Amino acid sequence: METTITPRDGRSGTPASATRPRVVIIGAGFGGLNAARRFRNAPVDVTVIDRSNHFLFQPLLYQVATAELSPADISAPIRGVLRGQRNTRTMLANVSDVDVERREVIASDLGDGLEHHIPYDYLIIATGARESYFGHNDWMKRAPGLKSINDATSIRRQILLAFETAEVEDGPERIAALMTFVVVGGGPTGVEMAGAIADLAHKGVRRDFRAIDTAKARVLLVEMGQRLLPQFPQGLGAKARRALERLGVDVRLGAEVKQIDEEGALVGDEYVRAQTIIWAAGVQASPAARWLGVEPAKAGRVTVGPDLTVAGHPNIYVLGDTASARDRDGSPLPGVASVAIQQGHYAAKAILQRIRQGDPAAPVAPFRYFDRGYLATVGRTYAVGKIGPLLLSGLAAWVVWAGVHIAYLIGFRNRVLVMAQWIWKYLTYQRGARLITRDPRDTHADFRRATTASSAR
Repeated sequence: METTITPRDGRSGTPASATRPRVVIIGAGFGGLNAARRFRNAPVDVTVIDRSNHFLFQPLLYQVATAELSPADISAPIRGVLRGQRNTRTMLANVSDVDVERREVIASDLGDGLEHHIPYDYLIIATGARESYFGHNDWMKRAPGLKSINDATSIRRQILLAFETAEVEDGPERIAALMTFVVVGGGPTGVEMAGAIADLAHKGVRRDFRAIDTAKARVLLVEMGQRLLPQFPQGLGAKARRALERLGVDVRLGAEVKQIDEEGALVGDEYVRAQTIIWAAGVQASPAARWLGVEPAKAGRVTVGPDLTVAGHPNIYVLGDTASARDRDGSPLPGVASVAIQQGHYAAKAILQRIRQGDPAAPVAPFRYFDRGYLATVGRTYAVGKIGPLLLSGLAAWVVWAGVHIAYLIGFRNRVLVMAQWIWKYLTYQRGARLITRDPRDTHADFRRATTASSAR
């Protein structure tokens, strides 16, 4: 059964004016949500479609995975964020295609599974990206990535279960495999994840176990390139490596992961028996290129012009990790939150300008990215970063990192809770989100079978 969704005017519940332009936004991440908020009080009808009902602050997702924060601390309901915008409606659905000829988005309702056709005059696609396993998709089950709350809580469960299972085991080889954690990828996510796991194991839970010494846990960070944080200045990457090594992380540069199986991973020429493997080595864009019928660029992204639109479709904007966009000097824009945020603001502004001019292809000033810098944490109170010409490291960089992330969180409640959690962790080393929850994809019985298999040799 198919239905056509007619936009309605906010809380009135009545159909919107047929004369007002219809803007459909696919994805309520940094790009999509910031675009939607810019349409507040604008003479348009906006529909925001996402397959999750919440906005997620992805830069802090690794802290959920390592039991420092709870999922609700870094997320907010999309409907709550947009409740004050009477011209905006939200839809919980999974987009399967875009009919560019009829100007319709085709989506399946997550509640009843019905197929809906949502008409648009202007379309913004900001659907983000998932992990890329470089042709080894069979590794996905054993080496999950970190892109969603489900990913984070599943990894948290696996990390905490590793310690709990090791506590009741008596075989040294089995205990060693349980307490070995492999992080693949030396970018910001991998560096932050490795540091957080080492901090959790060596300090956060050390006094809570009796039969095992969690400080003996092995954390291995594997990077195929020759340095960590390749998008940072080389000196900062070297400082990040030294900080990780002070935390006890085994950093392997120039090492390729050749195999991942139920027992561990083949890193270079060494087979590492490990129960927990986390993937942070690459991303693949959503299938937006297929929806639009265009040739995908690197990592499946959609090539866009200086105004972030698709060639031949001046009313379709693609943002964030979904887009292959270039800065004014021709360099590719990085896949970071600040790029998506600025692109969201720009796309909304460009659409409103073209609506005022009555021409969806009217010339607009090209998108210009203002680089506010980039930061990455290494453990509890150490970070590295570049803000303009200024290079920062150590506690000062961490303070800047903390301030920036608090400022970008949505909602006063989340800002207060996250700051309180960080202060509590700094004073006590304790983490208040150490919950082991069940997941049909990773039951305790499955975990026990996996740990038994890893110790069979």
